[in-house]
Amino acid sequence: MTAAMRQRLGAEFLGTFVLVFAGCGTAVLDAGNKGVDLLGVAVAFGVAVLVMAYAVGAVSGGHFNPAVTIGLAVARRFPWSDVLAYVITQAVAAIVAASVLFGVASGRTASPRTSPDSPRTATAPTRRPATTSAPDCSSRSCSRPSSCT
Repeated sequence: MTAAMRQRLGAEFLGTFVLVFAGCGTAVLDAGNKGVDLLGVAVAFGVAVLVMAYAVGAVSGGHFNPAVTIGLAVARRFPWSDVLAYVITQAVAAIVAASVLFGVASGRTASPRTSPDSPRTATAPTRRPATTSAPDCSSRSCSRPSSCT
């Protein structure tokens, strides 16, 4: 693999990662809050593609999606010899982005603000409310016989 091909695949990896993380992250992290609707998620995907196309599109062609890569190869605008490397890179980048997003969404991050050892996030232990009901003295297994009358 040539240095130019490694550079192109690195650009595809970065572009696909950002696309999946930003687009899916908008939908996942706002789920249930109703702050971002369908249009907002579409805009997030669009902005991610736009930013990555400008950032690394000149290096790799800015496919960021196996369907685009295969479509360009079918139209004879991209060499078939590079399709497999691009598709594998895009799939791996999407899986890595989804894994990172899963970690962020489930709270498994190493951020100092969310660390369980952080004093800023320490909470007081929860206490069970005191029971005010009378003991059941009708059974022989009464735990407080002195309170039975």
